[in-house]
Amino acid sequence: MTKNAENTHDTILQTRDLSLFYGDFQALHEISLPFAERQVTALIGPSGCGKSSFLRCLNRMNDLTAGTRSEGEVVFEGKNILEKKIDVVSLRRHIGMVFQKPNPFPKSIYDNVAYGLVVNGIKNRSVVAARVEKSLKQAALWEEVKDRLNKPALGLSGGQQQRLCIARALAVEPEILLMDEPASALDPIATQKIEELVLELKERYTIIIVTHNMQQAARVSDTTAFFYMGKLVEVGDTNTLFTNPVKKETEDYITGRFG
Repeated sequence: MTKNAENTHDTILQTRDLSLFYGDFQALHEISLPFAERQVTALIGPSGCGKSSFLRCLNRMNDLTAGTRSEGEVVFEGKNILEKKIDVVSLRRHIGMVFQKPNPFPKSIYDNVAYGLVVNGIKNRSVVAARVEKSLKQAALWEEVKDRLNKPALGLSGGQQQRLCIARALAVEPEILLMDEPASALDPIATQKIEELVLELKERYTIIIVTHNMQQAARVSDTTAFFYMGKLVEVGDTNTLFTNPVKKETEDYITGRFG
């Protein structure tokens, strides 16, 4: 994969001194991190280092956990999305999310992808049908399911279910796609399909992916950010970070000395 030595892409999202608290416990410490448009940024680090908590700040998913509190800013389209007046439902249309385990609804394949469109008031059936087909094609799933769109989504394999969840996220046409270890529950073949899909999707979308797999980060990302104990230790071009890290903690982690 060709990676940009000089990142000339505009910043689409950035955090400024972002801290996160679960009750009295501080999970994130003053993290400032920009994300470039139509690039893949990988968040790596040992379990419990805060990378998934950070990802969930980017579309306010932490709001769903009682006792969480954020400080600092997450800036998207010139606004701090942490402000109380922000419409969180609208925000999540722009910044979609795919979770670690596939979570299709107990509905048909078609209805899973159409769900967000219907919730957002799109009632024209031909418009919905066209968007469902487009999203399934973007998720590299259309050819596998086009003849059974009315069958239950739960009948799909794990890898197909995860690509269905990606299609569901894409159907509402977000600008940014957050992916929280999207292949960790999948076999190697399904994982490869997800990775290939990420590389295709970055032509249109900004992707931020949490992964515990450093080889995966090296394969799919343009930029990598290393988290440790709730702090951002180092961020840089993926090739450079893996071959010539600046910080000793980063080198120790990627060479397997801990984590």
